[in-house]
This record gives sequence, C-alpha cells and structure tokens, in this order.
Amino acid sequence: MSADERPTLEVGRIIKAHGLKGQVLVDLWSDRVERLAAGSELASDRGPLVVLAAAAHQNRFIVSFEGVTTREGAERLRGVVLYAERIEDDDVIWIDDLFGATVVDAEGVEHGVVTSVEANPASDLLVLDSGHLVPLTFVTNVIANERIEVDVPEGLFS
Repeated sequence: MSADERPTLEVGRIIKAHGLKGQVLVDLWSDRVERLAAGSELASDRGPLVVLAAAAHQNRFIVSFEGVTTREGAERLRGVVLYAERIEDDDVIWIDDLFGATVVDAEGVEHGVVTSVEANPASDLLVLDSGHLVPLTFVTNVIANERIEVDVPEGLFS
C-alpha cells in the first residue's frame, strides 16, 4: 500500500507477538479505543487487518486479527504501523487543522500563525511565528488551517 492509498491517520503500531495463538501487542496512539473493536478494519502496509478481539494490557492492547492464528504469523506483523480514517467528532481538534491558522483572541486581535504544536504535560502548546506559545486548553473555535479563536488569561500575549 502506498502512502497515497492508506488513510491519513497513524493510530498505532504492532509491537510484537503475544502468546502462541496469533495475538499481538499493539501500542495504540489514539485515545479512541473503538478503533480496536471487534470487526474494525485497520489499514497497514501489509494490507487491511480486521480486528477479531482486543483487550487492554498494561497501557497497550492484546489484539487478535482475522487470519493470524500462529505465533509465526503474529511475528511477521512486528513493527507494522496501523492506519485509520478520522472519526468525525465535533469535540475533537485535529492537529493537522491547526497548522497555518491565524490565532485571534477574544477581542479580535491577531497574534500570529501556528507553525507547530509542542507536546507539554499540562496541555499541548500552539507555537506561533510571533514566538508566543498558546496552550490548547484556551482554544474556543477552529476553522481548519485558517483561524483559531482563543480565550486566554490577561498577560499571555504580553
């Protein structure tokens, strides 16, 4: 499968085989665990993988895929990245919708354009071309790749 043919979101990676019956250990990068619901189809460079069953296990998931019934079959999937389509949800901010957008405060003042997003334990940060950092918790509205409205505490842009 080429990059043009697979869905746009990387949602996880198969870490290794688990047990003798074809199960694998999956590191799920998405907070949407329904991606591993029985019957779900995930794309990969090895073709589509259909989930038969999944169970949480130490911050990862033990997953059985259709057609993978032996440890050897599971071992062949080691390191495979899993892809899926976006799940439409109005409450979700997609990171690729942020890049290139102008950040505007509640008074309508523009403060810069998003150049990157920086991981931060408290809240990911919008990095603006003006040098400002804006926690995602202050985002009130996003128009994909155009405009981000924020309601920030006084002094954040000083």
